[in-house]
Amino acid sequence: MSWGSELWDQFDNLEKHTQWGIDFLERYAKFVKERSEIEINYAKQIRTLSKKYQPKKNSREEEESKYTFCRAFVTTLNELNDYAGQHEVIAENLTSQIIGELSRYLQDLKTERKTHFHDGRKAQQHMEGSWKQLESCKRKFERDCKEADKAKQYFDKMDADINVTKADVEKARQQAAARQQMAADSKSDYSSYLQKFNQEQNEHYYTVIPNIFQKVQDMEEKRIERMGACMKAFADVERQVIPIVGKCLDGMTKAAEAIQPKTDSKQVVESYKSGFEPPGDVEFEDYGQAMKRAVSECSLSNSRGEARDRPAGRGKAKLWPFLKSKNKLSLKLGSGPEDYSHLPPEQRKKKLQGKLDELNKDIQKETEQRDALTKMKDVYVKNPQMGDAASVDPRLDELGRNIQRLQSEVRKFEGWLAEAEERLPSKGDTHRRSALYESAGGNGNCAQDRESPDGSYTEEHNSEIHVKADVADAKPPAAGAPDFDDEFDDDESLPTIGNCKALYPFDGHNEGTISVAEGEPLHVIEEDKGDGWTRVRRNHDEEGYVPTSYLELFLGTDAKGAVTYI
Repeated sequence: MSWGSELWDQFDNLEKHTQWGIDFLERYAKFVKERSEIEINYAKQIRTLSKKYQPKKNSREEEESKYTFCRAFVTTLNELNDYAGQHEVIAENLTSQIIGELSRYLQDLKTERKTHFHDGRKAQQHMEGSWKQLESCKRKFERDCKEADKAKQYFDKMDADINVTKADVEKARQQAAARQQMAADSKSDYSSYLQKFNQEQNEHYYTVIPNIFQKVQDMEEKRIERMGACMKAFADVERQVIPIVGKCLDGMTKAAEAIQPKTDSKQVVESYKSGFEPPGDVEFEDYGQAMKRAVSECSLSNSRGEARDRPAGRGKAKLWPFLKSKNKLSLKLGSGPEDYSHLPPEQRKKKLQGKLDELNKDIQKETEQRDALTKMKDVYVKNPQMGDAASVDPRLDELGRNIQRLQSEVRKFEGWLAEAEERLPSKGDTHRRSALYESAGGNGNCAQDRESPDGSYTEEHNSEIHVKADVADAKPPAAGAPDFDDEFDDDESLPTIGNCKALYPFDGHNEGTISVAEGEPLHVIEEDKGDGWTRVRRNHDEEGYVPTSYLELFLGTDAKGAVTYI
């Protein structure tokens, strides 16, 4: 159905319709642009969310990476980041394939529409001009006919009047003839112009206007076709990323399916296992018997009874003498001295082994760089034109120093690892120690379950490594805090309640402590009251506190049996 034949008289309506079509196309282009902006903002927010919950670069990240659910969450975040990237691709393709194309097409469409309707308006103006010219010829012909009739009537009147002279009659006849001739000429002009007008009008409505309207119709159909193609591209842009989005979602699903609760619960054991055995049973202490209490591993003598006889404030249990309450000897992974002596034996061994693996990797990397530079230097020596061999020497020296430093670190950590492996208690050792406790009359309550006065878990009775590091970091107590000076103010000399031997050297830098050498025999004058310290005497004149885990204690007055806190 052609607009030229069906809508030949709807020029104004077609002009309005095509303008509305262009406005609609611009509206659709705006819609696609806003959709693209939404995709960009959504991708930005997704990336920000993924980055926000990514694990931080610290020691805690290393701990979290051991658990399958943590690794699955990290994988989900990475897949989510890729998912955001696909939305950026959607926005980019919408901009390049639709928005840009529509912008250029709209400019061409407006120009083409303007040209077509300019031609149509020009044809209409020509027809309007021809019509006016035809009307002018018609009015002239009508006017001349009327004038000819008047002249003819005037001549007949003059000719019939006997009183009019012959000259006046002749003049009237000539004037009537002239008017008749003018009317005949006007008729001829009107007839010819009417014929011409009819031809132009026929050409206008059957040729010119149909051609123009056909072009407008083609333009409008192309606009609609282009809009349909854009709508299809709008869907295809998103369909193209669906496979990759599906892979991202599949990755999230696989990460979730890879979570293994049993493995994670096993990892908890690996991360926090101390290597110690549970304490034995606590023996019943019969205070009704008039006999000396048997000494257990948690009560070296009856010094508590002696303490009750002292003035108030003298016999109270000691708090942590060299640490403020905020400086707890607590079990915290990932913090502490370089040798990890603050950790339980099992955890210390794992940390030291991991450090050794890192150092060996660094050594391998430095060695490979040194070998590569050595080969380069040999090439420079053989071919001086390729480079200066001396320019490589500073870097080689630096790599050599780095390797020596790393090897020194390896030896140091290997020593600590060997020490940690020697300190790991076996089940047989635990049974042997329990037997010794029983032979000494102990109640079997291991010191490893003791707590500091503030309630934090400590292991000073179980690992000499733990206390060795923490005592080195300990500081004298603040003013007003309980300290060892209260114990030395008593003029009465405390009795010897047992003997001991120093297993390791200890430098008593802090007030109230005493320095001992490895293997040095000492006298025990006050038991460990749960804070990890034992008071000893040397040669009846020098007294002080030493970490209990540094001592091998010989309990009882007959010095039968021995207990070593390791």
